[in-house]
Amino acid sequence: MPYRAFLARIRQFFDGPDEHLDLIASGLAGGALRQPATPMTDQELAEAIREFQKAPPSEDSLKKLGAKLTRKQ
Repeated sequence: MPYRAFLARIRQFFDGPDEHLDLIASGLAGGALRQPATPMTDQELAEAIREFQKAPPSEDSLKKLGAKLTRKQ
């Protein structure tokens, strides 16, 4: 799935513009964040996003999100 389609899926978990969402978008576009190799359910993805939103948006929090997304490999 192109990263834009994955990003559209992630956007459903945000109410509007958000620094966390901007960081995810930049990470996907730049290659610092990759989408899961195996599909995640909406519940699994929502949980990963909620945990990500609990921390201030940073490169470290993006790495932690990336680890959660790739854990299912």
